[in-house]
Amino acid sequence: MTIRVLLADDQELIRAGFKLIIDSEPDLVVVAEACDGQEAVDRCRTARADVVLMDIRMPRLDGLQATRRIAADDDLAGVRVLMLTTFEHDDNVVLALQAGASGFLGKSVAPADLLHAIRVVAGGEALLSPAATRALITRFLRTQEPAATHPATLHLLTDRERQILVLVAHGLSNDDIAERLYVSPLTVKTHVNRAMTKLAVRDRAQLAVLAYRCGLVRPGDALPAP
Repeated sequence: MTIRVLLADDQELIRAGFKLIIDSEPDLVVVAEACDGQEAVDRCRTARADVVLMDIRMPRLDGLQATRRIAADDDLAGVRVLMLTTFEHDDNVVLALQAGASGFLGKSVAPADLLHAIRVVAGGEALLSPAATRALITRFLRTQEPAATHPATLHLLTDRERQILVLVAHGLSNDDIAERLYVSPLTVKTHVNRAMTKLAVRDRAQLAVLAYRCGLVRPGDALPAP
């Protein structure tokens, strides 16, 4: 299956470089380009993109606002946003994850890492660079108190789903969790998908943020024992 990619960046040279790399792969194709956030949202609807490479800083509508609009549109439920940033430790990246982005990339990313990231996000298997994403979430939430109560739907999780939710929030991939719990990666994926369905979140990024906000995981917590 071909993964359809939309490039959203106000710099034409950046878009041209990414397009050249992406279109060189047999399973990837750039189906549209946008020079601002509003155009990205509009093109997302018409081009049937699977993954959007979204710059944070753009005119008219920035990447954060565009991501929120995509995440809030039921017709775009299958679209994954991969945020592009010049500063990989910018707090805006965490805000982007909260808005609905599935991961982030620095604009200096190596071609092989760019291609891998697109495939990972399109497959919904794991957050891109989970350790870095966890660090950003931790940094952002350090100054915030967790929610006083858990979401009403949290009780719907089984003990195993709750256990895996905590490990996802710590940044572990499906393979890491499978090795830790002595189960198959497919079993982990099934539990993760069920947890996302029960908690009504789009992807693992949202799942991780929810775990922090509910106090299931707190900044500085050690990885729980198997």
